[in-house]
Formats: sequence, C-alpha cells, structure tokens
Amino acid sequence: MVNQTRLWTRRRAIALALGTLAIASPVHETLIAQQLRVARDSADERLFTKKDAIMAAGFALATVAFFPLDRRAALELQDSTTQANRFFKDAATGVELIASPGAYFIGGGLYMLGRLRGQHRVADLGWHGTEAVLFAQGITSFLKGTLGRARPFVSSDTNPSDFAFGRGFADGDHSSFPSGHTTTAFAAAAAVTAEAGRWWPQYKRIIGPTMYGGAALVGLSRMYNNRHWGSDVLLGAAIGTFSGQKVVQYTHRNPHNQFDKLMLRTSITPTPNGGAVVSISVPVGTRY
Repeated sequence: MVNQTRLWTRRRAIALALGTLAIASPVHETLIAQQLRVARDSADERLFTKKDAIMAAGFALATVAFFPLDRRAALELQDSTTQANRFFKDAATGVELIASPGAYFIGGGLYMLGRLRGQHRVADLGWHGTEAVLFAQGITSFLKGTLGRARPFVSSDTNPSDFAFGRGFADGDHSSFPSGHTTTAFAAAAAVTAEAGRWWPQYKRIIGPTMYGGAALVGLSRMYNNRHWGSDVLLGAAIGTFSGQKVVQYTHRNPHNQFDKLMLRTSITPTPNGGAVVSISVPVGTRY
C-alpha cells in the first residue's frame, strides 16, 4: 500500500512538472513564426503589437492560475521518492549551470570569437544574446527585491503567499518571485531564436524548439531543487521571452544605437608609433 501511494505521488509530481513545462515552454509554431516575423520587421512597424499584448496576457493569466497549485507542486516535487531519483537530481544541477553562469560565458565567448575572426553574425548573436539576458535580469532583480517572496525551502509549512514589500533587496532567501535562472534561460532562447531566424532560417524548426525546451527544463530544475515556486518560473519565462524578442527587434531596427556601435562596429588598430586608431564602421544602406 505504501509503495502504491509513493507511485501515485511520483506520478502526480511528474504530471505537475510536465504541466508547468507545457505552460512555460512556448515552442509551438505560433511563437516560432512570431519570432521570425520579429527578425523581418520593417522599420515602420511598431516595437510592441497587439499580438504582444495577447501573449503577455496569456503569461499573466498562467502565472496567476498557478498560484493555487504552487504549494502542492512544491510538496510533491520534494517527495522522497522523486528526490531519490539520481538522474533527475544530476540533470537539474546541470541545466541550472548551463543557464547561469553558462549563458554569460556562452554569449561572451561567441561575441569574442566573432570579433576576433571577423564573423559579424557570430558576434551579433553573442552580443545581442548577452544584452537580452542583462536587460531581463535588470527587470527580474527589481521585482525580486520589491516583492520579497519567500523561497519554498524557507518556511516549514511551505507557504507560497509569504510576500513582503522590499524584503528581497536585503535577503536572498526572500527573493523568489520571479525566477532569475528561468529569466536568463528564456531571454537567451528568445534572442538566439530571433537571430537564427534572421541569419539561418532553414534551421528555424530545430533551433526554436531546442532553445525553448532547454529553457523550460531550467525552470523545472529550479522547482525540483526547491528554489522556486511554479509561478516564479512562469513569470520568469514571460520576462525572458519578451526581453529576448524585443532586444533583437530593436537593435536590428536601429543598427546605429550606441551600444551596437560600441560593441559591434568599433575596432582598435595599432599604429607604428605605438598608438592606436579607433574606428567605427557601419555599412551604408544595409539593414541587419
């Protein structure tokens, strides 16, 4: 009887995890198509559209709808049988490291490789991915500190309603909402998908699902490791997705923006007398 109860508990935990994955991972054709439209936007189109508003509303409703399930999901994912699974534990740790600090190393590495080898598209991908992550993390850090939500492991009664204004700025154990790792993963996924749709559209059906699927696994790992509630993950996914999309959309619509001119168009050439010449190159009549 005990073994049967544990089996049902494990099944419920997996079902809840998969449910969160289905909500937090927008890998369906609609989002992939939207990302490709972002990459092909003309200069006269608006940065934010009605479709963006609908998508934002969907994320908001999903986050609110998950609040009543937060406690149950946390308890069942922390069940001894589920936690004893070595594969889940190792996988959860691995995907977290890929997201943070991995996203910064990967983005920075691509940027440096592209600049050193003169491969503009690679540098573009690395810089805009990093830019999207930094932008998303700025929003997330502000919300974490302001809302001051306790992490699942903090209270013995596993209380997801423990919020306190401003508490998160001083106490990392009370900065749960939203999930920073999930934000980072989805920002990188959205930026890479948008950039890849621009440069390598033939791989769109591979890159999009792979990136968003990996990002969703990061969110699930944070729940499995008892660091975040399900609703933390959903809001993080929303912030990351929008940040990645809009950073790529804005920077390619405005190739002369100060950040891109500094990071992508600036070069330093040594001179024979020991000095250096700083130059900025922006191709005329070319849209990126």
